[in-house]
Amino acid sequence: MTKMIFSTVSFSVILGLSISPPLSADEMALYEIGVAPQAARIQQDIETLAGFGTRHTLSETESDTRGIGAARRWIKSEFEAISAACGGCLEVFYVSDTVSGTARIPDPVEVVNVIAIQRGTRDTNRFVMMSGDIDSRISDPMNFTDDAPGANDNASGMAGVIETARVLSQYQFPGSIIYAGLSGEEQGLNGGAIFANYVQAQQWHLQAVINNDMIGNIRGVNGVVNNTTARVFSEGTRDVETPEEARQRRFQGGEVDSASRNLARYIDTMADRFVPNLDVMMVYRLDRFGRGGHHRPFNEVGFPAVRIMETNENYTQQHQDIRNENGIAYGDVIEHVDFDYAAKLTALNAVTLASMAWAPAPPTEVSIRGQVSPDTTLSWTKVPGASAYRLHWRLTTEPQWTHFRTVGDVDQFTLENVVIDNYFFGVSSISASGVQSPVVFPGPAGAF
Repeated sequence: MTKMIFSTVSFSVILGLSISPPLSADEMALYEIGVAPQAARIQQDIETLAGFGTRHTLSETESDTRGIGAARRWIKSEFEAISAACGGCLEVFYVSDTVSGTARIPDPVEVVNVIAIQRGTRDTNRFVMMSGDIDSRISDPMNFTDDAPGANDNASGMAGVIETARVLSQYQFPGSIIYAGLSGEEQGLNGGAIFANYVQAQQWHLQAVINNDMIGNIRGVNGVVNNTTARVFSEGTRDVETPEEARQRRFQGGEVDSASRNLARYIDTMADRFVPNLDVMMVYRLDRFGRGGHHRPFNEVGFPAVRIMETNENYTQQHQDIRNENGIAYGDVIEHVDFDYAAKLTALNAVTLASMAWAPAPPTEVSIRGQVSPDTTLSWTKVPGASAYRLHWRLTTEPQWTHFRTVGDVDQFTLENVVIDNYFFGVSSISASGVQSPVVFPGPAGAF
């Protein structure tokens, strides 16, 4: 049993040896991407977005200098400039719909998302996505005329999306990448719902949505100053789970192993490996307590989706009229954004997108058996581009996958003397260059 429990990495540590194979070109590129985003460019983009005065969903659309219309046209022009620099590698377009009859959008308003797609060289219909919100607000969610610069919430996330497109457009990937500016978040997650429906209508295989909402603040309202951690929020059980699937999960597990949760684990691994001086705090919750973000509409139709954001929020700088009161400077202004930190969290997104786009798709139809047996057998359907597969397991109380066994180009494998009752299990796919997909938990609970 001992030889099955320890991975080759564990043995190398125990023996004091280095037996890992040389890094592939793709793996070396991930280290480059992990330090590629530039704080100066992110600062410039945040200043530009904040400079539109307000980006409220109901604000001015005709002006070239103020309001949501000017902001989305500028974002589109930036994506187009990035595409021109890479020989037309991005498809840039709007996806919109008219929203009305809600508490925060009582009259008809066109909610417009800005989308850029970097098509894959092989799996053109397989997508990973990074999103940020275009819109902003102040204390009154219906005030669309006064200044709402939204420097951190969420010019920081939108600037991160643009910078990631600049970085990753210099590479080619088998899978496709979506860079999305979503609108209407503050008025009810409208843009995310519109684009999630669009993705479904296009029948795209969207395997990851990484929503970035506030990635630039390091000074918490509780007095903590921290620029070395980030939070990743992810749902536990899938929102679209059927009663039959819930019954299966009750007996086989999977409450903490949805595709979104294993996407969060993947992001945590990317931080540990490729982003200097950054540690991920995985939060086992859809979002902050009683609050929401633009990944949720994607969860609600079945896509794996998570939220990346700063660890320490300052509520005096969120959704606040700009003012000084009792010695406190309220308002989401540029002075409160740490651009180096925003660049670090942008890098976390970039290496995650790149790794998933270079890796094969996660295995499909993963199943497990081993009841009343000393052995555990995992089976799966092979995916294009995979040259090997990796079996993972961990104690049921462990947050991360702790053990693995890499196998060849097969569609099942038996772990001898590893008892199914004692662990959680999963399978990932490996490219010829050694880049790994997220881990898939067996059954519908963990399917991507």
